Amino acid sequence: MQNPEISGKEYQQGTLAGYETREYLLEKWGWKCAYCDLKDVPFQIEHIHPRAKGGSDRISNLTLSCEKCNIKKGTKDIKDFLKKDPERLKKIQFQAKQPLGDAAAVNSTRFKLLEVLKATGLPIETGSGGLTKFNRTTQNLEKTHWIDAACVGKSTPEKLNIKGVKPLIIKAAGHGTRQSCRTDKQGFPIRHCAREKIHFGFQTGDIVKAVVDKGKKIGTHVGRIATRATGSFNISTVKGLVEGISHRFCKAIHRKDGYGYQ
Repeated sequence: MQNPEISGKEYQQGTLAGYETREYLLEKWGWKCAYCDLKDVPFQIEHIHPRAKGGSDRISNLTLSCEKCNIKKGTKDIKDFLKKDPERLKKIQFQAKQPLGDAAAVNSTRFKLLEVLKATGLPIETGSGGLTKFNRTTQNLEKTHWIDAACVGKSTPEKLNIKGVKPLIIKAAGHGTRQSCRTDKQGFPIRHCAREKIHFGFQTGDIVKAVVDKGKKIGTHVGRIATRATGSFNISTVKGLVEGISHRFCKAIHRKDGYGYQ
């Protein structure tokens, strides 16, 4: 934010420049007034060292203020305004110099990453959290991870058509227990846990399609399986659990990889 590597007059001086600043300040100052801790009200961007007395527009000289505090402070020096509250004065002066921890971590790597990506010759563009939110809110889209991903960068269409789109939700599900043995309350091994995990070419967690052409479970069942050494598997489908499906009817669609898919 102190030395933004941005290009284009419209970006530097237009609506988005102020939008980025507001988003940064909201995050930095915890969505509350720096002078009275008031939350959930419209905030104003306030110069810690007043512009009337030579204060700059640098991000380190800006904070958030409710309207009442901003009017009350006016063009007073912050030391005069908070002379009766030295603890808050010290806190604001300290916080003003602190960069966002996450932003500092990203800034330390992003330009190197950008350099490496550009070397591939592929078309590369950069974005920001503020730009993503700007693209999303100007189209009145709800905040979700997948819509945010579609709104990253300058190439976001002016009208993003998401009608009928259903995102694939992926979450880390793990691989189950990997312990080699059980232990007693003192931590000594009491039972070895080694077991056969693969039965008839399948393991618990695989996603399969079972086409059953006879018996009580006739039909097509798609879902994640729990295997048994007997060859009779359970399948968790979107309609519920189907028990007792023979391995002979099962065809693997996706092998277990530690992730769950919806």
